[in-house]
Amino acid sequence: MGERTKIVILGGGFGGLYTAAELEKRLGRDPNVDITLVNRENFFSFTPMLHEVAASDLDLTHIVNPVRKMLKRANLFLADVREIDLAAKTVLVSHGSDYHTHELPYDHLVIGLGAITNFYQLPGLEEHALTMKSLGDAIHLRNHVIANLEEADTECAAKACLREPLLTCVVAGGGFAGVETLAALNDFVRDALPFYRNLQPEQVRMVLVHSGPVILPELNKRLGRYAQRKLAQRGVEIRLNVRVTAVTDEAVELSDGTTIKAKTLVWTAGTAPNPLMASLPCIKDRGRLCTNEFLEVKDWPGVWAVGDCALIPDPTGKPYPPTAQHALRQGRVLARNIAATVRGGRKRAFVFSTLGQLATIGRRTGVANILGINFSGFIAWWLWRTIYLSKLPRAEKKLRVALDWTLDLLFSKDLVQFNTFRSPTISGLRGSH
Repeated sequence: MGERTKIVILGGGFGGLYTAAELEKRLGRDPNVDITLVNRENFFSFTPMLHEVAASDLDLTHIVNPVRKMLKRANLFLADVREIDLAAKTVLVSHGSDYHTHELPYDHLVIGLGAITNFYQLPGLEEHALTMKSLGDAIHLRNHVIANLEEADTECAAKACLREPLLTCVVAGGGFAGVETLAALNDFVRDALPFYRNLQPEQVRMVLVHSGPVILPELNKRLGRYAQRKLAQRGVEIRLNVRVTAVTDEAVELSDGTTIKAKTLVWTAGTAPNPLMASLPCIKDRGRLCTNEFLEVKDWPGVWAVGDCALIPDPTGKPYPPTAQHALRQGRVLARNIAATVRGGRKRAFVFSTLGQLATIGRRTGVANILGINFSGFIAWWLWRTIYLSKLPRAEKKLRVALDWTLDLLFSKDLVQFNTFRSPTISGLRGSH
């Protein structure tokens, strides 16, 4: 018996997880193949629904799936990736409470480490901005907004100069993430107001800042303008052709010279490939690893890349967009190509055309382009929920989300903060009274 073939997958997002799942189907029963997925968390987050967790439409655990329930034969290694040595074919990872290190050798390496938020070195942004990239981000945003409502309702904040920043939310970035986040927060805050006796709807200010002339540039301008009209009707202020230039604890400064007094800034206006990519001696384009049509990293046999950290050419040579619908399909093709390499088969090029793009804009309305056809209003919102529910892994989570959505029709949104502070304790004398 020869030495076992070691396949190491870095990152448990759409690209990495679907690579591992497809490899299980094709090579999981082969005793000579080891499949290892390295990820920081033991769950897979369905990121298109993050804004619904932030706005209390969904329970926080219902959009995440335990990886161990999704992968039956692959190994899950909970760790941070510290270093990738392509020449030595090893990956250095750290894990545990003491962050001790392990060196993982590989024969095939799949890099799916995704992208991280980019603050572009803008003053105060890293210190004060909130993000929407993970389940933790969504929970933190929800807690932050509820905390501001609680503080604004007190006598201490009765003065307008104190209450105004607490009830003002600025979202930077008019793409899908920014629009869906602001629309959900707008609904959440306005629905919560009846439970705060000292707060009035006219005191709430929701601002969307976008650098372009029309929001949702991924869709066509008609749908973008429709979304702008609907959001404006619901009290959202849309600032076009401007950028955030600086942030303090009390205010957001814009490129047109205006300042918005706000305690909440959600930043969705920029991402960058994982910084580990910079250390790799590979051909890159704006930090993303360049691959061929088979998802192989150029000039490095046995090294593959998938998802947001990869630049994968379509048949015309243009890169595919970094979206979830592309990443999960890339993962499946990549897994088939590794299986073909291990077993001597024929590799397959990745070819895929975007099926559609959808966004919710609050109050059971949305915008969508499906196979070139535009939808807006209730039907687009219904399509969003139907399509994403079908894509959510595992029947259990589908049922839980469907139940959450049903209950949302009948009851008001939950205002509970999910803080993780430990309960108070004391170390007193034994037997004292």
